[in-house]
Amino acid sequence: MTPSEYEYLQKLLKERSGLVLSADKQYLVESRLIPLARRKGLTGISDLVAKMKFGGEPLIVAVVEAMTTNETFFFRDKVPFEHFRDTIMPAMLQARKHRRTIRIWCAASSTGQEPYSLAMILKEMSASLHGWRTEIVATDLSQEVLEKSKSGIFSQFEVQRGLPIQMLVKHFTQINETWQLSPEIRAMVQFRQLNLLHDFSHLGTFDVIFCRNVLIYFDQDTKVNVFNRLARVIEPDGFLVLGAAETVVGLSAGFNPHPERRGLYHPAAPTAKSPSIVPMISNARFAQAGR
Repeated sequence: MTPSEYEYLQKLLKERSGLVLSADKQYLVESRLIPLARRKGLTGISDLVAKMKFGGEPLIVAVVEAMTTNETFFFRDKVPFEHFRDTIMPAMLQARKHRRTIRIWCAASSTGQEPYSLAMILKEMSASLHGWRTEIVATDLSQEVLEKSKSGIFSQFEVQRGLPIQMLVKHFTQINETWQLSPEIRAMVQFRQLNLLHDFSHLGTFDVIFCRNVLIYFDQDTKVNVFNRLARVIEPDGFLVLGAAETVVGLSAGFNPHPERRGLYHPAAPTAKSPSIVPMISNARFAQAGR
């Protein structure tokens, strides 16, 4: 891979997905794109880039999906799900007792373990939620992982990562070497293709937003832009949940950290000033993309 080819891929991936590749990540590109090139009957990355430059939109989509990190597992990191069960949901049950509806968004949901983990928690709380309407919207850039998510079929390795055995027995059916989630739990989640760099206001407003382990791949300007737009689609008393290595501090005044729960954020009270610390950038700077 020549320096100019790597530069082309850096620019394309930044524009399409927000992924920022530093100069020392060529090994990562090669490890993910050489197998893709071979599957496409191409000789290597140089041939792949040449095809992409001349009207290879389906190939570009395949490259972006190959480079997207889809690492996930059930109840990943545990603590956010404990916060959801012990802090967020009790607060929502009190705050929403008159309208009796709760909307949850899982951004960058990958192969579905995160939204399905939330769905299983809600199922365990069904007695408290009797007569309520709960909605989980899960979005991802990759159509391929969304299709896997919808199927609710997971390998033995996938169900062994973080999923309590009692939930496996209760909510899954074994099919040969795989496990399929029950239709009831699958029906609790709506999967939609979405690029976080695009406008997402059409999704409506949410009481809870999980946006975990995706912003770490973005540069600062992109993070600011996403945080500003998240602040517009979350209810004033809602909760934003970020990954352990992510924070809004120093990036956006649109959210305040929860005083007692690490990784939880509340929307800040609106002020006459700009909601961001770093000036908000125009959406025109972003090509339509992002995981």
